[in-house]
Amino acid sequence: MSLRIDPFHAISVSALAHRLKAEGRSIIHMEFGQPSTGAPRAAIEAAHHVLDTDPMGYWESPALKARIAQHYQESYGVTVSPGQLTLTCGASPALVLALSSAFSPGDRVALARPGYVAYRNTLKALHIEPVELACGANERFQLSAERIAALDPAPAGVIIASPANPTGTIIPAAELEAIAKVCRERGIKIVSDEIYHGLSYVEPARSMLEFEPNAFVVNSFSKYFSMAGWRLGWLLSPPDHVQAAHAYMGALFLTPPSLAQHAALAAMDSREELEGHLQVYRANRALLLEALPRLGLGAIAPPDGAFYIYADVGHLTDDSLTFCKRLLQDTGVATAPGVDFDPVEGKRFIRMSFAVSTPEIQDAIARMEPWFAQAAGKPVV
Repeated sequence: MSLRIDPFHAISVSALAHRLKAEGRSIIHMEFGQPSTGAPRAAIEAAHHVLDTDPMGYWESPALKARIAQHYQESYGVTVSPGQLTLTCGASPALVLALSSAFSPGDRVALARPGYVAYRNTLKALHIEPVELACGANERFQLSAERIAALDPAPAGVIIASPANPTGTIIPAAELEAIAKVCRERGIKIVSDEIYHGLSYVEPARSMLEFEPNAFVVNSFSKYFSMAGWRLGWLLSPPDHVQAAHAYMGALFLTPPSLAQHAALAAMDSREELEGHLQVYRANRALLLEALPRLGLGAIAPPDGAFYIYADVGHLTDDSLTFCKRLLQDTGVATAPGVDFDPVEGKRFIRMSFAVSTPEIQDAIARMEPWFAQAAGKPVV
């Protein structure tokens, strides 16, 4: 197994975007999966109060853990103990904790390709072998119980993401239940990335905990709660892995930021404001879905949730990184190359984030439409 960690190419696209902006160019940032809105007003107010009254320090908020446990009961009808939760510095450390406490070096863990670049790289960094399964349009770019059942030998674990990055596809409840059943029968541990929960357009995303109470669940305040820069997430572990998760957290990361924990507790009761963000994303999604055929981008993954369009540009290029940089230089619209998410087929895909303002989406469409029309007559690469 190669331990080489692949670069996150969207970072180089973003660096170019910021250089162009510094030169005076108008840039629309659709390359990263982060809301353009800030934290909810109540979260900001809580943070100001804490800054004025609390010296802070290393701390894990009991009140926040209890509120997150309440969230699982309210949203999914699932009872979890606050003690099963480990608060982390964003979802990335939560993924490290889940994989470190669930698996050993040399274990094999299956995951869908395309998928979030950090899954593959974190597995490699921990000396765990990623078993990437090609999932195309016919599979809605998602793993299925049938694919997992066919793996021989059975892997030690599987990573599930619903809604998924980069595609936004949601795994239906019946399929999640079937995946849980196959994994129980074959002794496969489940790590469920639920970071995009709350951002759904066709049906609510279901938690894997509804079907497998011993799943490891990763989540964060970065997406739905619009708090990416506050670096706060959580891992929900099965009871017999909680001690290991806490040990890894303390040894590797100490605690998450105290200020972020105070703010997040207020954010959890800011649903009206957060649902307003979701309505903006819904409108942006509709605008893009209406415009994409005019751009010649008819082959896309179903954006059921999250805030992404994963589009096939194979008729225009076989080098998605160069394509994204050319698109950025010519139009000022920054997008992410599909090769980040799929090192095999991703060279012919790009990902657009629509977590920006609606005027920015309208502007991006107006800029891209003539550019794609010209590219159709003369492929970019």
